[in-house]
Amino acid sequence: MPHTLKEQEISMLRAEIEMLVNERQSLLKTTGAAAVFIANLDSDALPEGTYEAAEMLSNCLNDLPEETLRDALEKVRAELATGE
Repeated sequence: MPHTLKEQEISMLRAEIEMLVNERQSLLKTTGAAAVFIANLDSDALPEGTYEAAEMLSNCLNDLPEETLRDALEKVRAELATGE
């Protein structure tokens, strides 16, 4: 019985890790898209009411660890290159 319980726990942990990996990929894609959007944004063309939101997004992106932002940009560039 204890062996079966251990197998169930391992299975649950694998499922949780897989879910977290998938969520990370989704967050990287979103972050990369936001970074590309901000980089290409013409702040002079923004409606006045959106400056605060754009600045907040820009600050959030700047606060990310460099490696995470690099991963996010690579993910978006790869998807743009393949046309997905």
